[in-house]
Amino acid sequence: MKFSLGPSLFFWPKAQVEDFYHKAKSSSADIIYLGETVCSKRRELRAKDWLNLAHEVAKDCNKQVVVSTMTLLESPAEIQVLKRLCDNGDFLVEANDLSAVQIMHDLKMPFVAGPAINCYNVSTLKVLLKQGMIRWLMPVELSGDWLKTLLEQATEQGIREQFECEVFSWGYLPLAYSARCFTARSEDRAKDDCQYCCINYPQGRRMNSREGEKVFVLNGIQTMSGYQYNLINELSSLQAMGVDIARISADSEQAFEQLDKFKAQLIEPVNYPLDGVNECNGFWHKIAGMSIA
Repeated sequence: MKFSLGPSLFFWPKAQVEDFYHKAKSSSADIIYLGETVCSKRRELRAKDWLNLAHEVAKDCNKQVVVSTMTLLESPAEIQVLKRLCDNGDFLVEANDLSAVQIMHDLKMPFVAGPAINCYNVSTLKVLLKQGMIRWLMPVELSGDWLKTLLEQATEQGIREQFECEVFSWGYLPLAYSARCFTARSEDRAKDDCQYCCINYPQGRRMNSREGEKVFVLNGIQTMSGYQYNLINELSSLQAMGVDIARISADSEQAFEQLDKFKAQLIEPVNYPLDGVNECNGFWHKIAGMSIA
């Protein structure tokens, strides 16, 4: 099993992003994803900067670098940026919406189907394979049982060897996207006049229930889980069902510590009691996502 560092989902200053990925070069990740996936107004790094950073990370680094694309595209200008990223000529692309899938198909280039692509059955996997998918990241709300059944069906239908399976295993879950910006709204600003206020919340804005439960983290147009998903105790079952890659989200530099813990877990398994204050694993066990089984 390999381990990946997912794309950073938060809006950080350019210097912080570059510093983070320079540290990622010496991390224990086998695969590094990078790129803006949430909001095109986050222009600390533009498409050219992301591709330059991808080259910097890939240089003298025995890791696969993957360029991730936006999840919710809303303008012709965003499509033009998307085309440039897809036609980068050097790096595998993680397609996070179907327009990226179409572009990669037109370019006859392989791609990774990201977690925001709604793929819940073998029929959809077959469609994506015909388009050029070589790796599938399971939607984050699916359970372990669902994945096991789906991979068995893929084996029965003779397509399992045609793609790698990746599972989001640690970090705040990217649950949903909206045309509206929650962070701008929380500061009583219009989305068109957001003044890039997301950069003031490098870990998003927490939204608690009246009972004090950490229901969500609001991150611009993105709604994330309020608790950090943690499948470290499920690694053996992931491995048994044939999962190829476990993804650690680049939430903060804590991700590097988690990469080391997950890798060590494969060598010498330890039962980690999950922290009910900050962590969850509910979706994997078919219970409320914010819960711990």
